[in-house]
Amino acid sequence: MLPLRHARRWRIASIVLLLLVLVATLIPAVWIWPDKRQFVAWFIEVDKWLHAITFVLLAIWFAGQYRRRSYWRIGIGLVLFGVLIEACQRLVTYRSAEWFDIVADAAGITVGLAVAMAGLGGWSLRLENWFASRRAGIRID
Repeated sequence: MLPLRHARRWRIASIVLLLLVLVATLIPAVWIWPDKRQFVAWFIEVDKWLHAITFVLLAIWFAGQYRRRSYWRIGIGLVLFGVLIEACQRLVTYRSAEWFDIVADAAGITVGLAVAMAGLGGWSLRLENWFASRRAGIRID
């Protein structure tokens, strides 16, 4: 982990984030559209994109708190989290588990870690430093 001032808070936020993602993937779908079939057709089209985007954001989140040499651990951990999600979805009757969801998760993780390596990694340390400098009255541009 990076030398964060609030490392414990970041860890708690990370656990909460993972739990929210897990809950969101396990709750029954809410029918917003008047026509359920239209919603299901829309959802099937965007399901893999939702998986990929979620895991891009998770990879960037964790890359913000860990050193670059730990990115491979983040990747493995998030793939295992994706497998856990699919295993849990297999246990409920109103969700379906699909291998292609894990492929979409892995693609999202790859993109997220690539973005982190391109410069977004360590964002939480920079954010903490920015807040600390503002609090101290020092301007960092």
